[in-house]
Amino acid sequence: MQIRSRWSAIAGYSLVGAATQLVWLNFAGVTTAAAARYGVSETAIGWLAQVFPLLYVVLAIPCGLILDRWFRAGLIAGAVLTAVGAAVRLIGDDFGWLLAGQLIASVAQPLVLNAVTGITGRYLETKHRPTGIAVGTASIFAGMLMAFLLSAIFPTALRTMLVVTAVFCLVSAAVLVMALVTLPTNPAPARRRTDRSALATAWADPLIRRLCILAIFPFGVFVALSTFTQALLEPAGVTAPTASTILLLNVIAGVLGSATIPILVARFHAESTLLVISLTITAAACTLLALAPGVATGFIAITLIGALLLPALPVVLELVERRTGEAVGTAAGLIWLAGNLGGLLVAVIVGLLVDHPQAAFLVLAAIALTAAPGARTLHRPTADARSR
Repeated sequence: MQIRSRWSAIAGYSLVGAATQLVWLNFAGVTTAAAARYGVSETAIGWLAQVFPLLYVVLAIPCGLILDRWFRAGLIAGAVLTAVGAAVRLIGDDFGWLLAGQLIASVAQPLVLNAVTGITGRYLETKHRPTGIAVGTASIFAGMLMAFLLSAIFPTALRTMLVVTAVFCLVSAAVLVMALVTLPTNPAPARRRTDRSALATAWADPLIRRLCILAIFPFGVFVALSTFTQALLEPAGVTAPTASTILLLNVIAGVLGSATIPILVARFHAESTLLVISLTITAAACTLLALAPGVATGFIAITLIGALLLPALPVVLELVERRTGEAVGTAAGLIWLAGNLGGLLVAVIVGLLVDHPQAAFLVLAAIALTAAPGARTLHRPTADARSR
């Protein structure tokens, strides 16, 4: 018998999801100030963020397997480790403690992010799950936004910024743990039994394999733009503060789009259509930046990319939740793993072209456009997934 949806669990998860991104990107907007305060290079400060995607690539699958077998304990561990990592950074006022805290929190991140599909299946009715995944994913992008805002509010008061972050992480973990401990979960639906491991079960599904390949492209474009927008637009007269504002609007548009577009997509069964449109418009926007870079085109193009490209993630994750069943955590881990690999790969390619902005933007356009035909072929598999 299906119990009613438990939205407090989704609220707790959303807070912790935001907390992981806040810890990850705390120093993204204050790299120079942090390097001066802690007596290290800007490259060293950059590693405080880079350890997250690097460890995610290593831990995505193991954490997915943990969540499939011990979901509640795994997610609680992720919430607690995020809070512990944020708190450890306050023990000493030096770079060593910062790095230690980041490493702890980076281990927690895949336990939290891989759980976005699993928590909806356990605490929401079927009809509410697309909304739950949209809200959970939007909260992840909202955490990025919080990091940018805190760095703007405390550009030099770094200790205060870390205290605020630690308090948010501790409160978020407490809310989620309370919800997971006290709320009943939905009874597990009857599913086809299998003797294969969760990883084999997830990878055996051709739709999951297609989605993993597809995830490489939008993740890659987004990570590369987030990393190099300022450098690529600087020759066109776009200042660093203006580039930061452009990226801020990009994330705001992504949060709003992720919270609303996937719900409509699920209602009208338009997953393939949305992915094709978002990839095509992203390619057009990157081409515009290649041919006519500037402040106005930067605001228009990159905001459009955020509004349409970021919602592709909850759309893909909702398909994963609907499709995989007993291996949902591992399948989500595969999606995140592919996306992080795509981010690292495309960022390296664009980094090599950073002194040639037109070529870099055209490469990003080509990468997005290359994925559009693959997204179009998802129409039939997604229809099959709905019928399961």
